[in-house]
Amino acid sequence: MKVSQEVKVGLLAIGSLMMLYFGFNFLKGSDFFSSTHKYKVIYDNIDGLVASNPIRINGLTVGQVKSIEILQNQRNRLLVIVELKEGIVVTKGSRAVLADDGLLGGKVIRLGINYGTPQLEEGGMLVAAKESGLSALIREKTLPVLNNVDSLTYQLNRVVAQFDQTGIVLNQTLHGANAAVGALGLTIAENRAGLQATLANVNKLSSSLIETEKQLKPILAKADNFADSLQGLQLKQTLVSVNKTVDNLQGILAGISKGKGSLGKLASDEALYSNVNKTTASLEKLLTDLRENPKRYVHFSLFGRKEKPVTTPDVSTTMTTSAIIPTKADSIK
Repeated sequence: MKVSQEVKVGLLAIGSLMMLYFGFNFLKGSDFFSSTHKYKVIYDNIDGLVASNPIRINGLTVGQVKSIEILQNQRNRLLVIVELKEGIVVTKGSRAVLADDGLLGGKVIRLGINYGTPQLEEGGMLVAAKESGLSALIREKTLPVLNNVDSLTYQLNRVVAQFDQTGIVLNQTLHGANAAVGALGLTIAENRAGLQATLANVNKLSSSLIETEKQLKPILAKADNFADSLQGLQLKQTLVSVNKTVDNLQGILAGISKGKGSLGKLASDEALYSNVNKTTASLEKLLTDLRENPKRYVHFSLFGRKEKPVTTPDVSTTMTTSAIIPTKADSIK
């Protein structure tokens, strides 16, 4: 019997589809050559559990999730059908714990067999449970941190909003500072020559002060020596001697005022004072006559000279003069 090309192509397509179907199910974990047992479990939230996720006992994969149905008449709870390999004994009260499958975020159902209880019939209901996985822990720890971050962000926004006004004030201040710096630079440029002259004068003044200091040091040293010598003087004894001298002088003056001694008699004796005045007047007349007529009193000749008669002078004058200086006249002749 001859088969047409169309039939061959159709049979090849059917075979390919069957191989694709069985291969896909095999890759998902379905075993077509062994029998399985199905059980049910209801969760409020499956947290991303999908069909073909593994079922494990103590880390060993013993089945997979067959299907997931939503129960809308039971507040949208989720009915999960699990399929276990033949030979796995499940008892009543066994727990189907929904947990995380590693760090990648996959889900897995871990069976907790309740030993010592009767075996659960196929299609029976497992006890639903959930384990706080890594994602749940991260969510629990992260939410408070995020709340704090939100609060901190809000506070930072408020601070930044306040800094807007501060930025305006700072800009104005910087503009003022720039203007002041520009004015200062212009002032320095205009007065540069004066500043240089002033600095030169200051340098000269510093040099002169240094020289003055050098000159003052010997003077100060001498002043120190002079002060030391003044301290070494016996000023107390000198003052005692001066006081004694002043007392003696006061005693002498007191004696003169009382007429004691020569000076006292001269100061207190009026007759002596009158005689002295008269003698002074006679002496003045004698000196005047001597100046006008020197030949009467002095004779000088190498060969001798005839003496002339002397005119008798005034008796009072002659008496006074002869009484006062007779020896001097005789010696002159």
